[in-house]
Amino acid sequence: MDKFIAKTFEIPELAGISKKNIEEHLKLYAGYVKFANYAQNKIAELSKDSEKNAYEIGELSRRFAFEYDGMRNHEIYFSQFQNGSTTLTTGGLLSKAIIQEYGSFDNFISRMKNLAMTRGIGWAMLYYDKEANSILTQWVDEQHLGHLQGLKPIIAIDMWEHAYVYDYATSEKKKYVEAFFVNLNWNVVEENFKSLL
Repeated sequence: MDKFIAKTFEIPELAGISKKNIEEHLKLYAGYVKFANYAQNKIAELSKDSEKNAYEIGELSRRFAFEYDGMRNHEIYFSQFQNGSTTLTTGGLLSKAIIQEYGSFDNFISRMKNLAMTRGIGWAMLYYDKEANSILTQWVDEQHLGHLQGLKPIIAIDMWEHAYVYDYATSEKKKYVEAFFVNLNWNVVEENFKSLL
């Protein structure tokens, strides 16, 4: 029985990120949901004789982390575009946290954009660490390598080529990063942050 269900997203026309790219990207997201379910179902089936199937179970368990994190990363990613772009609330809780950590909003945006330009495939993430009362930027390789333990992303920027391939050449990914922030719904980001406090 499938545990995971693909979500739907109300994404308006975006500046610099085409409808075609979003449509194709959503198909890829659906694949993560499908294969996260497949891995879980296959592990359950193979576990009926876990000693005989130990190798297959181990490999599927490793693969599950990739598929599951791909699913959840994309759910954060697409939700950030819903209902159109908004600005960050000046003086709000997230704004205060950003200024406390980075000195200014501009410094923070520069930090995130630079992180997004990391060579390789993966994600530029912003997290909140409740224990340290600190926001943290982090690069995540692929979908799952480098996630900060126990922390949920507040912002997730997909930096795989599939996120921008229909709009920009790989040498132009900086334009995609600019477009990401132009289209970002900061209300969603602020809600992500508040949910972790």
